[in-house]
Formats: sequence, C-alpha cells, structure tokens
Amino acid sequence: MASKTIRFVRRGELVSVGNVPPDRTLLEVLREDLGCTGTKEGCGEGDCGACTVVVAEPHQGALAYKAINSCIRLAHSVDGLALWTVEDLAAADGTLHPAQEAMVQCHGSQCGFCTPGFVMSLFGLYQNRVCAGQPVTREQAQVDLSGNLCRCTGYRPILDAAVRMAELPPVRVDEAQVLAQLEALAASTATSPAADGDYVAPTRLADLLALRAAHPDAQVVAGCTDVGLWVTKQHRHFPRVLDVTRVQELRRVETYPHHIAIGAAVPLTEAFEALVAERPQLAAFAHRFAGLPVRNSGTLGGNVANGSPIGDSMPLLIALGANLVLLSTRGHRELPLEAFYTGYRRNVLAADEVVAWIKVPRPVAGECLRAYKISKRWDDDISAVCLAVNLTLQDGVVRGVRIGAGGVAATPARATEAEATLRGQPWTEAAAIAAGEALRTQFQPISDMRASADYRREVLGNLMRRFWLESQGTPGVHLESFRLEAVSP
Repeated sequence: MASKTIRFVRRGELVSVGNVPPDRTLLEVLREDLGCTGTKEGCGEGDCGACTVVVAEPHQGALAYKAINSCIRLAHSVDGLALWTVEDLAAADGTLHPAQEAMVQCHGSQCGFCTPGFVMSLFGLYQNRVCAGQPVTREQAQVDLSGNLCRCTGYRPILDAAVRMAELPPVRVDEAQVLAQLEALAASTATSPAADGDYVAPTRLADLLALRAAHPDAQVVAGCTDVGLWVTKQHRHFPRVLDVTRVQELRRVETYPHHIAIGAAVPLTEAFEALVAERPQLAAFAHRFAGLPVRNSGTLGGNVANGSPIGDSMPLLIALGANLVLLSTRGHRELPLEAFYTGYRRNVLAADEVVAWIKVPRPVAGECLRAYKISKRWDDDISAVCLAVNLTLQDGVVRGVRIGAGGVAATPARATEAEATLRGQPWTEAAAIAAGEALRTQFQPISDMRASADYRREVLGNLMRRFWLESQGTPGVHLESFRLEAVSP
C-alpha cells in the first residue's frame, strides 16, 4: 500500500513529507523528520501538554485555531491544515511573540521543559481571543491552559502571562495569505480518496461507508486521543487507518424540534458547546473533560465508540436519553446508547458499520440535571466515579428519571435499579438515600490506582444525597448552576 505524502502550511510555506507510515505520530514527524525539537515529548499520552502545537483550518472565511497534543495525533491528520510550532512564533528579527514575551516578563519559566507547550496554548488563546478583540481573563486562561502541566514554575506567573500578553503590542497572522495557501493546497488534492492507500480520510459519507465495507480490518480513528495511546504506550501498529474526521456530513451539529444530532466527527469542544447551549448547567462538567488540547482533537463519536468505562461523556449521554445512529452500506439502525455496549470495550458495532450521529433529546419542562465528576485533580484527570442524574419533576413527584454511571462497571451503564426506586415517588431526602443504596447494590466496582471499590460505592450513594441537597437550595450551593427551569420541549 502507498503512503500518502503529507502536505501542510508552515511559516508561510508549503511543507511536504513523504513516506510517512499511517500510525506515525505528528510529534515523531516534527522532531525526527523536520528537526523541530522545540516541541517536547513528555508523557506521550496527551496529559502534560509539553508537545502542544497549534493547527488551523478555514472556517466561515477565517482561520479556526486549535491547540492540540502532537504526541498522540497521527501525522497524516494535519494534511491540508496550517501548523505552528514554538519555533514559528518569533519574528524574523528575533522579536518575541506576545505569548513568549509575556512569559519572559512574568517569569513564567524555570526548567523550561513545559514552556514550549504553554507558549503554544497561549498562542492559541491569543489567536482566538486577543485577535478577536476579546479580553483574556484569568478564568479563561485556566480553561485554555487546562491541558498543560507545570512541574516547577507554578501556575501563577503563567496565568499572569496569559493576561499580560493582551496588553503587549499586537502581532497578527497574515490570515489572507494562509487561507490562500490552504485553498490552493485543497484544490491540488484529489477529491476522491485512494482506496488502496494506507491512510484514508474521505470527505463524503458515501465514500466512508464504501471504504469501511471494503476494509473492515482498517483501524478507524477520529481525534486519536485514545488510539494514539495504543501507538505510544502499547506500541501497536496499524497497516491501514480510516480517518472519519474529514467527512463533512459528520462534522455538523443539527437542531431539530425534539433533539439535536451531533455528528460523530464533531470535536469534543464543539460537541460540548452544543450541549451547554441547551443546558448551561453542564459548563463546568464540560471544562473538566480532559484538557483543552484533548477536547480540540477528540470527538464525541470517538469517545462513545471507544467505550471506555471511565469515559465521562457516556454517563451524561445516558442520563440525557441519547440514541446512536449506526451506518453502513446496508443501511442504518438506531439504538439507545446504553444498549451499544456488550462488555469491556466491546459493542454491537458490525465490522462494516460506523457510529454516525449521537441524537440528544432537548430539555423539557421540569428537568433537573446534574453531572458529577469525582477525580483526584480538578482539571485534566480521569474520573474515579462519574454520575449523571436527570429527573423530571412535577408537583414534587419524580415523573421521569435517567441515571448514567461511569467508573463503576466494565462499561458505562444505566442505573436502572436506582431509577426504579425514584420513579413515581415524591422527591424527598429519603427517596434520594434509597436511590443511593440502590446504586451501591447494582454496581460492583473494582479497586485501582484511582480509587478503591469501597470508596466508589460510598461515593455513589453520597452523590445522590448531594443531588437532593442541591435541589433544595441548600445554603452555599448554587442551584441555578445546574437546575433547568421550565423550558419548552
């Protein structure tokens, strides 16, 4: 099979890299093939941010910038995009970019290993906020830097730098030039995918389904935030990769009267924006899903298809009553999300099928929703327990209930026993405690490095009581942060 040449725009020039295996990471190409050693290799799993770079693609006549982890991003995925590394920010005369100068002025670096990654996340923040005329607050900086870890400097001076860079003389990317280069690059690329290539990224849904049917053994990838770990940590090799992220039909969020349909190739950043737009109380939970570079690369469809028992999106989607639409050349089928999983990282997906859309019901009057993530760190951490509770209350009685749980079973699961104890009952503290006991009874979690089984069981019950307390407006708890008042269906 032929390895397609990767072409992208960098430093105002077209860069071509040939003979790149389908499972080679972007970080390997940058450091080993192009000599861009400013980009560092730290954890190799998208947790520390030392490898952060920024990519951009055209969006509504401008460039959409995203900070991503190059250590787990497959190199072929940046074909046709614009790319910046830490070597690309300073001017030709050596003048530092505001993201770099602010770090100097605020003493934001000590050992310097993590600094290139922080600078690139700051560059992404600069392009998306400062260049758009928006202020950079400390709170926004914490969100945008959530995927970068510092081991010695401390975060205060780095957050100071994030605010300071907006006050320095402005520097702008020549977007017109980059857009023209990307347009020329796209025009020179064949419109139909090479079916015999070892890395195929179709742009049309029909092509994706045909390729999936022809190559059921190909490794399907989206943002590669989990498959990338199979490459870097398990040293697995994939002779053929099928990338779904270029399929235009799957990159959209569509709104209907009773549900929204999130395409499987929609990045997590945009998917959560759509969910938060419908239910603002989910904003904090969305920000705690990994770090921003992971959310910029990963997709909601990929998270669902991967089926990790500690994936945070699935308990929430189960509580929301989401359905999956699976497609193949044979047709389509739709099923509840909780029915998709058959065991640890196993599901009902046929060899020629792909996850196409996630259909999420829109809010209804009386809905009371809360999603909890229990982890050792607030940002950029894996859940020990994830619990999402969605009640529909009418006159103080539970008329509808859905509860999704993660981290307590081999798959993300629906807490049917706890639901049964609540359905049709007055919403009281006693009902919440009974539901908590049902949660502890239904699930038999394991002990691992994140938490013991006993801790997980205890937390499950405690979260139900916490939910009840918050629903009563307990002092010190901001009910409006999570409760949805009457909304038209």
